[in-house]
Amino acid sequence: MVKAEIKIELKPGVADPEGENTKKALELLGFENIKGCKSAKLFEMELDMGKVEAKKACEEMCKKLLANPVIQTYKISVK
Repeated sequence: MVKAEIKIELKPGVADPEGENTKKALELLGFENIKGCKSAKLFEMELDMGKVEAKKACEEMCKKLLANPVIQTYKISVK
């Protein structure tokens, strides 16, 4: 059994309304000096397979469902 983490982020230059709204809300709450705020998704998977197989499976998951390759990038970490 292995654990995998998949982090999905927007590509540079793609608008991030969730990140911008979070930044504005934090500033309204008195938090200063926030230069930027980006949103991301994190998926934690438990897979009953080896590390190499898990990495390949996560790649397929990202390509088929989890990530939109036009506007998002992903990073996979298998432990």
